[in-house]
Amino acid sequence: MLNYKQLHHFWSVARAGGIVRASERSGLAPQTLSGQIATLEASLGITLFQRQGRRLVLTETGRMVLDYAEEIFRLGSELEEAIQSRATGRMAPFRVGVADVVPKAIAYVLLAPSMTLAEPMRIICREGKLERLLGELAIHKLDVVLADSPLPSNMDVRGYSHVLGESTIGFYASAAVADSLRGDFPACLNGAPLLLPGLEAAVRGPLLRWLEDGKLRPRVVGEFDDSALMRAFGEAGAGVLPAASLIGDELLAQGGMRRLGEAPGVVETYYAISVERRLTHPAVRAISDAAPISIARGQTAQG
Repeated sequence: MLNYKQLHHFWSVARAGGIVRASERSGLAPQTLSGQIATLEASLGITLFQRQGRRLVLTETGRMVLDYAEEIFRLGSELEEAIQSRATGRMAPFRVGVADVVPKAIAYVLLAPSMTLAEPMRIICREGKLERLLGELAIHKLDVVLADSPLPSNMDVRGYSHVLGESTIGFYASAAVADSLRGDFPACLNGAPLLLPGLEAAVRGPLLRWLEDGKLRPRVVGEFDDSALMRAFGEAGAGVLPAASLIGDELLAQGGMRRLGEAPGVVETYYAISVERRLTHPAVRAISDAAPISIARGQTAQG
């Protein structure tokens, strides 16, 4: 039977990057940690580390064991937190990171199912750059990150990207901007003031290619890393706003905007990035299960 104490020692050493550093953090002697890992390897019949010079490097099997260890001890931490919350009558926290390129209205649509669980949770949202949020996810300060792109392959973060759904992209404008345009869509975009998502937005590239393929030449009057700020400029009449069709009805109703048309083939995809290979967190699972239905309902409303 697996010895979880030995597994925890292995997990600590792997996360610390070496026995000496793990020893300093835990207060255990290096010989103790080394002996515990050797005993674990012997009991499982595997090699978890190999030595490269003075460094210990995980073997392929070691990396697989570490993935499982991450899930095991994360779940243990969640269990402990849930028990403490129940004992004190507090709702368990659900910590979410939302990349600033994800429209706020879409983040709400995706997160809403987590607020209707039988065991209520207190949702804690953090917004920011994807790289920073993934760093917090890696050290378990967040339970999940919502993004418009999967986990970047060049980031040294163990995580898994779960597709939640996608939305087509439409073009919206205030009444004043719409009245100033000439011709039908998409030709009316020629010379039109256009707002663009920033360089980090996954949809920016496909959107620019669509404009290029259609030989459309709008005037780019603003670029925005934050989707909410870009929307505010669009509603204020600064330019044509490309936005997910999923929130089109809201733009038309609350922003008083007009829908010009849609960019065929250009979509924005939404992901839940977690440290879990198989989703077990009840709130994250609720989001994943409900997202395709919620997004499909929004898309149907647009049609």
